[in-house]
Amino acid sequence: MVAFELAVQDAHGLAVAARPGVDRIELCSALPLGGVTPSIGFIEAAVATPGIPPVHVLVRPRPGGFDYSPDEVATTLSDVRHAVAAGASGVVIGAVREGRVDADLVSRIVETGADVTFHRAFDTLPDPAEAIDDLVKLGVRRILTSAGADRVADALPALSRLVTEAAGRIEIMAGGGVRPEVVGAIVRTGVPAVHASAKRTLPETGGASLGTADGGRETTDEAEVVRMLDALR
Repeated sequence: MVAFELAVQDAHGLAVAARPGVDRIELCSALPLGGVTPSIGFIEAAVATPGIPPVHVLVRPRPGGFDYSPDEVATTLSDVRHAVAAGASGVVIGAVREGRVDADLVSRIVETGADVTFHRAFDTLPDPAEAIDDLVKLGVRRILTSAGADRVADALPALSRLVTEAAGRIEIMAGGGVRPEVVGAIVRTGVPAVHASAKRTLPETGGASLGTADGGRETTDEAEVVRMLDALR
């Protein structure tokens, strides 16, 4: 059975994620910016939600790139420790240095004992096979990838090659523009897990302009989640 991970960024998403069939959640904030670390209060609320599947917290100190300064590394490590202490089952991270996996930072995160997913920072690396080998050696559990495309459904041959390259040593989880109508084709590549945000935009009702989300805010679309689960079955 292919596992389904749902990205969640608000309380409504938590309620949807508690339904049967969701195997894991990636807890985050600001998905329109690519996702950043959620608040500790949101992590605690997620872990305490009845029926919630394992909570994996995105730890990303800022939007824009994955090569972090020493201060950002310190923030990342602190956020990982706080997430685990709050009850998170795992963390979702990504860090690069000079075109390769940032082995120093990733190893320090793995040493916390968290179940570690390396996110789509993987898709920025020029040598995916080398990156897989590096992440296996570091003890990372899984890789979230679109196989280098904006939408994973546009890179199915490449995704299949990643599954072959991983050879069961590390889990390849497909993500990036996943919709119910493409799930079947994605699953046929052999991936053991699929990741989706299954979101919709709620319109704002006016007022002062306060930022880039003035056109509305995103939340989990329960109907889309149901369609995703049906497609996976």
